[in-house]
Amino acid sequence: MSNYTKSTNFASKDNLSSGNPLKIVKGTEIDTEFNNIATAVATKQDYDADLAAFALKTAPTGDVVGTSDTQTLTNKTIAYGSNTLTDVAGVTATQTLTNKTLTTPVLTNPTVTNYVETVVAIGTVTSSHTLVLTSGTVQTATLTASTACTFTMPTATAGKSFVLLLKQAASTGNGTATFTGVKFNVGGTPTVTATAGKMDIFTFIADGTNWYGSYSQGYTP
Repeated sequence: MSNYTKSTNFASKDNLSSGNPLKIVKGTEIDTEFNNIATAVATKQDYDADLAAFALKTAPTGDVVGTSDTQTLTNKTIAYGSNTLTDVAGVTATQTLTNKTLTTPVLTNPTVTNYVETVVAIGTVTSSHTLVLTSGTVQTATLTASTACTFTMPTATAGKSFVLLLKQAASTGNGTATFTGVKFNVGGTPTVTATAGKMDIFTFIADGTNWYGSYSQGYTP
């Protein structure tokens, strides 16, 4: 894809004195200019209303080993078995995605080979904490010694799930925890492992109305 570059400055010929051979406009000069224009036109993207609105006609830049950049994909469907992206108007373009962040894409029957979830380190919690999933769905928290913490759950969006790794303080323990609006199994709400330095793992999934919780206890991190 090339830009048009002018080879001859025809205006400058006007300032030359009569009789100067350079003042003459040559056919070869005109032919060169037309060839330059033709090359530029032939290699440029044709303008189209749909393509103008389609933000993915050019590949993202900055793919360097060990780094990443962000390409925002809005209302795009990634076709199964290819990297073809389709926008809502039906215009398609091939896009190679390497180290990209996809914002709210729709993935239909994808095959995922290995993945990593973002871990959110909440830190030490005291008497209350609201769980937020916008930054990641694996979360870690440490209870304050002998303190009862009430965790407020996120909105129970259907299909949402996350994991909470809940730890006792390293040298004290005896912190407790409850979760608002969570339905546990027939065993009921669990009693958090009280031993200092131990960790319980809670898994939550929502059906659009309720959060359902399960747990595994007594790990040493």
